[in-house]
Amino acid sequence: MKSLSLLLLCVVHTYAFPAVPATEDRGENEQLAEEYLKKFYNLNEDGTPITRKKHSPFSEKLQEMQAFFGLEVTGKLDSNTLEMMHKPRCGVADVAEYSHFGGRPTWRTTSLTYRILGYTPDMAEADVDTAIRRAFKVWSDVTPLTFSRIYEGTADIQISFGAGVHGDFYPFDGPHGTLAHAFAPGNSIGGDAHFDEDETWTAGSAGYNLFLVAAHEFGHSLGLSHSGDRSALMYPTYSYIDPARFRLPQDDVDGIQALYGASPNPVPTTPQATTPTTTVSTTTTTTSSPINPSICDPTLVFDAITTLRGEILFFKDSSFWRRVPTIKEVYNYPISTSWPSLPSGIQAAYENPETDQIFLFKGSKYWALQGFDILPNYPKNIDKLGFPRTVKHINAAVYLQSTQKTYFFAGEQYWSYDEARKTMDKESPRRIEDDFPGIGKKVHAVFEDNGLLYFFSGHKQFEFNMKSKKVTRTLKNTSWLGC
Repeated sequence: MKSLSLLLLCVVHTYAFPAVPATEDRGENEQLAEEYLKKFYNLNEDGTPITRKKHSPFSEKLQEMQAFFGLEVTGKLDSNTLEMMHKPRCGVADVAEYSHFGGRPTWRTTSLTYRILGYTPDMAEADVDTAIRRAFKVWSDVTPLTFSRIYEGTADIQISFGAGVHGDFYPFDGPHGTLAHAFAPGNSIGGDAHFDEDETWTAGSAGYNLFLVAAHEFGHSLGLSHSGDRSALMYPTYSYIDPARFRLPQDDVDGIQALYGASPNPVPTTPQATTPTTTVSTTTTTTSSPINPSICDPTLVFDAITTLRGEILFFKDSSFWRRVPTIKEVYNYPISTSWPSLPSGIQAAYENPETDQIFLFKGSKYWALQGFDILPNYPKNIDKLGFPRTVKHINAAVYLQSTQKTYFFAGEQYWSYDEARKTMDKESPRRIEDDFPGIGKKVHAVFEDNGLLYFFSGHKQFEFNMKSKKVTRTLKNTSWLGC
């Protein structure tokens, strides 16, 4: 018998889902949470009674789920947690970083076949063929695996489109829910990938991009489970990236090479030039790499720094370094991979954890993001925040939770913005050296950690205590990055 480890790829749109309706009663929400935790976090598998006390199995599993999605870890069924539970999602348990199926099932050959059993009417057949071929190439570029298409007989990986009940005991659920699913390597149905015909499939950004979804599903067909790395292709939720810009993230490379080894003929590290058609280049490369020696250069000056749900992002030119507290290594990512519509050279950034948003600035424009999704109706002009037209760009920004104010630094001055009232304080602007003595006249980047501000001015970093209005330590610019 083949493995029936089903993997369901689900969607989160590029905007926030609406909050849970207020009319839902508490009992329904608790029942939803209990079923969610049973399904995805193994709640009550050992028969322990379910209670909702502070240190109960329910609370512990709730904390585990909140930590995975980067929510505030309270162990309580708050509105943000309920909102996440209401989002369409995948049908397997959540994990940290890349993972494999139990027993690590793999194909016993590196020469695999695939067959397209039918087509979606949403796309030209040639465009479907191209998307499927490119999706397989994502994995063959980094492993010894090869994929050959056959037109008759039974292939290792059978590909089909179907709606609702479609013959595998795992019916699809209509538009905007489960997009597709695939089976782990094995006999019979093992490795097969099914796509929900109730979705709208495209070769672009409208609807759901078949190449991106297929590349994810074929990862499952080869033995990968889901990853907890937000930037990974094998992360459980869908987000769009221009296929011409797609590069396989390092987390996925590590996962698949742990099963099959590296490619004997690695592809170039620079994507080929492409035109905006469905026949874009199929070159795939890694989007992230272990800490680059250049980041430990003592003369390095960061463009911008911000926190994001417990992480710290360090921007420089066209990329950013991502520091995750639970991971020792620091990885570098192109800005265009995470946010294709953002420009390079971000000049300022800050997080407002009260609204779960970060703001990125370049020139006179700024963008608002929720997690890794750009919110609609952006970019906006910084004069919307109350800046005079003489201010052409922001050098740095930081939000202080204790005061609910954001400080914007431009030149030798700073502005204080009241986030609650959405207005600039009347005394703005003020001189930086008057209120932040010891950090220099100009700020290149700043962020807050445990109530302290960390200012980056030139090649130096200053730890600043807001209560005493003093610099408490002078640090290396790269002290947060393992240098």
